Parts: sequence; structure tokens; C-alpha cells
Amino acid sequence: MERKIKKLSIIISRNGFEEVLPGLIMANGARMEGIDVMLFFTSFGLDAIIESTMDNLPLINKTHPELTMETMKQAMEKYDFPTIREFIEMIHDSGAKIYACRATVDLWGVKKEDFCPEVDDIISVGQFYTFSDDAQIIFT
Repeated sequence: MERKIKKLSIIISRNGFEEVLPGLIMANGARMEGIDVMLFFTSFGLDAIIESTMDNLPLINKTHPELTMETMKQAMEKYDFPTIREFIEMIHDSGAKIYACRATVDLWGVKKEDFCPEVDDIISVGQFYTFSDDAQIIFT
């Protein structure tokens, strides 16, 4: 059967650990299936690609108070599950493009050197739309 999805653009706009993770899991899975992937980090999602914050994203979950960042880290180690940094590295190494939103970067005063090395560029929303031509867009 021919796959209908050939190109995927994922917008990550939140900074909670469990809010960033689904977009990264989907991006990684898409790359494993040969789908072209672009990640676009905007708003608070920038925290997932800024060197000083990407390893310490907050756990936002309010539904399960027994779930703490410590229990999440233990489960991730037990099942050899990648960290946010490792996911970003794997996704980029597999050929996906990773971009930061120009408007948010300018608003927050973030500099290119603040980002992890996997960030390909800082682009405008207009460039995002151009790059996303013919892509399925997922907003997380």
C-alpha cells in the first residue's frame, strides 16, 4: 500500500516534558518510516532546543500527582528511553530539519548560540509555510 503522508511538519509550542515528548516520538517514528520531517519550535517550545533548558523541562502533569520527574527519569532509564536531548539528536541525525521561530526568538532575545547544535536555522512563520508546502501539519 502506498503511503499518503510523505512530508510532516510538527509545531512544538509548549515546554512541559510530557508536552514536548509526543511531537518528538512522532517525528522519530515518521523518520523511521522514511517520511520527511520538519520540527518548528515556537513560544515556550523553544525551551526544548535551548542548551541551558532542554535537559530540565518541567513536568506539567496535574492529573497524576504520583508521577514526578524523578519517577519519569527512572522509568526512562529502566526502558532505555531517550531523553529530550537524545531524541533531538536522533531526529536530526536521521535527516529531519529543526527550526526555531524567528518571532519568538526575537521576542525573547534568544541568540543562535543559545540553541543546541541540531537547530538548523531560525526561520519566519512565512518560511515555515513555504517549507511545509504539501506537508501534513501537526500542532503540539
